[in-house]
Amino acid sequence: MMTNESGTTATPAPDQPVEPEAPVTAAPPPVPAPGALVLAVLALGWLAAMLWSARAEISSAGLSSMATVQTAYALPGLVSASLLGGAAVSLVLGNLMTRLGIWRSTPRFAVSLAVGVSVGFLAALVVTLSYGDGSAIMVLAGTVAAAATVGTIVGGLRNTLVVAAIVAAGLAVFAVGYALNYVKDPLLDLYGFGDTEVSQLTAYRWFNRTVSLASGLAAGLLVFGYLRTAGRRAVERVTGTGPQLRWPAYLITGAGPGLLLLTTEILIRTAGAEVIRLAGAISDADQIVQADLGRSRINHLLLVLFVGALTALIAFGRTLRPAEESAGTPSGPDDSDRGGAEGTGPTEMVDDPAEDPTAEDLAAEDQTAEAAEPSAEGEESPRSDGDDDHQPAERPEPVAKAGR
Repeated sequence: MMTNESGTTATPAPDQPVEPEAPVTAAPPPVPAPGALVLAVLALGWLAAMLWSARAEISSAGLSSMATVQTAYALPGLVSASLLGGAAVSLVLGNLMTRLGIWRSTPRFAVSLAVGVSVGFLAALVVTLSYGDGSAIMVLAGTVAAAATVGTIVGGLRNTLVVAAIVAAGLAVFAVGYALNYVKDPLLDLYGFGDTEVSQLTAYRWFNRTVSLASGLAAGLLVFGYLRTAGRRAVERVTGTGPQLRWPAYLITGAGPGLLLLTTEILIRTAGAEVIRLAGAISDADQIVQADLGRSRINHLLLVLFVGALTALIAFGRTLRPAEESAGTPSGPDDSDRGGAEGTGPTEMVDDPAEDPTAEDLAAEDQTAEAAEPSAEGEESPRSDGDDDHQPAERPEPVAKAGR
């Protein structure tokens, strides 16, 4: 009890009820991309092959004007290969940081940016030291460095499965283009390549469409196969649950190679615009050729983007099944399972105490029944001695105007 003596302290008030705090759910860890090292080796090998091929063409040009034209021809391939190589290298580092427990976006972005600058600097150094001098070569080196940096930044995204699938599909697009160009002459003959200019333009147009459609189809199928097999197993291994990828992931990843080519075209028209201008300024014919090549690249990337996205989405849609009825959903009444209640089986009788009738309710119901069905005059309904509330066994037919 409380006292009024000096030096005593008052009893503290009872603690107020504290509302429970909402549980904080941590973000799931990034899923390591399967086969990232293999993809990085293939992408860097493709970049090295493109650097060597461009060097051979530019060095053999002889005249500075011809070297400028060859530089403009080599620019799209070098930029796309640099984007893909940077993304693949960043993907390997992302897997390494995931295994080391570095899951936050800020350090992952910083590491990807540093690696991108390093890869771009090495690629630009190779171009500068081996391709010769000239303003076009310097612009080419800077564009390649920018492409590698952008690629590593994209490769450092948290969703490594999507990035790995895009890298694999990008490699498939390059491989299909190279394979069809290897059999270019038979395909041109198939499309009616002749002596007239109209037949030649028509044959080249159909050849370019074939390359674009085949590249988009290969990209969509490879994206679906990667996400369906390797991606699903990786998600199940990390989260312990079923696959978490839904149709938007397949749609975006299927369009990834087209977005890669779109990024390449943006870099060509911004960072590498000086190379295209120098090549087109040599003659009117070169200017027309560069304009035609630009339109052809736009058509190619649009076809690859839409065909790849639709192919991946359709392939994913064919794996879907109709939703089955859950185990707890009640089925319709069956004649063989009817029990004492409508719609319930013999073992599924419902016992609800709120609906059980009491003795007073039974008596009231009996009185109501007796009032509604009066017996004949002079006759009493036989009742059992033990139960006054029991209904009569046999009730005579009511007589008209019996009680009046």
